[in-house]
Amino acid sequence: MAELKTASAESTAARVKADIAADDLSAQVTALREDLSRLTDSVRALGQGAKSVVTDEASLMTERLRDKIREEPIMALAVTAGIAYMFGLLSRR
Repeated sequence: MAELKTASAESTAARVKADIAADDLSAQVTALREDLSRLTDSVRALGQGAKSVVTDEASLMTERLRDKIREEPIMALAVTAGIAYMFGLLSRR
């Protein structure tokens, strides 16, 4: 009879430990989900900022290129012809 009580007590203790471990694991999973959500928001904000900077820089470079072409159209034509010639040579191979 004593052995049965001991086994029952050990079984109960094991169940309590398992419940505590399950609760702890559940809390850790919840914390990880929250961390992942915050990280996702941070990456999204960073990406939006980078996109804005790149868009602004591309617009500025485009405007500079247009101004340069207006100032020196012959040079722009010569550079374009040179690049086209190089692509033509490379495409033959």
